[in-house]
Amino acid sequence: MSNHFENVARSWYARAPTAPERGDVRVLDDARAAALERLCELLVPGSSRVGPAVYVDALLERMDAEQRGAALAAIESLAELDAATLAGRAGAPEFLQVRALAIEAFYSDFVAPGCEAEGAWAEIDFSTPLATRLAKDWSYLGVQG
Repeated sequence: MSNHFENVARSWYARAPTAPERGDVRVLDDARAAALERLCELLVPGSSRVGPAVYVDALLERMDAEQRGAALAAIESLAELDAATLAGRAGAPEFLQVRALAIEAFYSDFVAPGCEAEGAWAEIDFSTPLATRLAKDWSYLGVQG
C-alpha cells in the first residue's frame, strides 16, 4: 500500500461510523472500500465526505455476478495508482466504469448514514423548486438512514 492510500483509509475510518451505521457495506471488504473512497476522491474531488463506497456497495450487491465481478476488477486494477498514473488511464474501460460509479454516488446527492456532510446538490446549487421538495429515500438500495 502506498502512504497516500493508507492516509486516505485512516482518514475515512477516523471520521466514518462503523460499517453497519454506514449502511452495512456487504460486498466490499475494508481494503476495497478504502480503495474505492480514495478513487472516488481522486475522480470527483470532495466526494469522499459523503461515503460513496456505501452507495457503490449497494449497487454492487444488486448487480449480477458478471457485472459485479467486472466492477470489482475495475476497482482493484486502479486501487494502487497515484493521481498521475490514474489520469493516464482515463480512456480505459475500467477507469470509465469506476468514474461513472463515483459520479453517480456523489451527484445523486447520496450521503451515507452517519456522515456529517451536505450532499452534492448543495455544493452545485441544484436547488430548483422541485429538487428542494424531494425527500431522498435510499431504502431501495438497502441503505437505511
